[in-house]
Amino acid sequence: MGRPDPEFLVVGYCTKPHGTKGEVVVQSLTDHPESSFAPGVILYPGAGDSGAPDPDQPPLRVEEARPFKKGYLVRFGGVDTRDRAERVRGWDLLRSVDDLEPPGDDELFYHELLGLEVVTESGRSIGTVREVFELHPADLLDVRDEVGRSIMVPFVLDYIVEVDLDAGRLVLDPPEGLLDL
Repeated sequence: MGRPDPEFLVVGYCTKPHGTKGEVVVQSLTDHPESSFAPGVILYPGAGDSGAPDPDQPPLRVEEARPFKKGYLVRFGGVDTRDRAERVRGWDLLRSVDDLEPPGDDELFYHELLGLEVVTESGRSIGTVREVFELHPADLLDVRDEVGRSIMVPFVLDYIVEVDLDAGRLVLDPPEGLLDL
């Protein structure tokens, strides 16, 4: 059906050092930051789009974290100076999928949408979800039809009738004209 499930998901991004004692400003990229940035949690540095930890960098253990502006101030074990905090600038922070709490009944991981067949309520096949773009005010699904044409579908409750992961299908009730663009 879709791509294989990833072993790691990006939960944050180290934007810059803060202060002189090794704290790092982290942009949260998860809906549940309180569990990903809790003391004792192990995060893996990554860079680029590989989705895998950087094998040349050791894991980071969260020592302390607190909300700060639109993210968190995080202190990692062994990162106790501004110089050391500067070294993690620009790193993605990955967490093992096995360590993440499972999604709730009305939640899912976006990677689970990849490869789903998108159909209308009447059963018309629109295409396959190829990518999910997290945008504001609404996330977008890049749905590709059989000839490779890309249709951007807002991932909003107004248009999504059902997501059936077991059947590999997403049922859509598109507004008039959306599929004609």
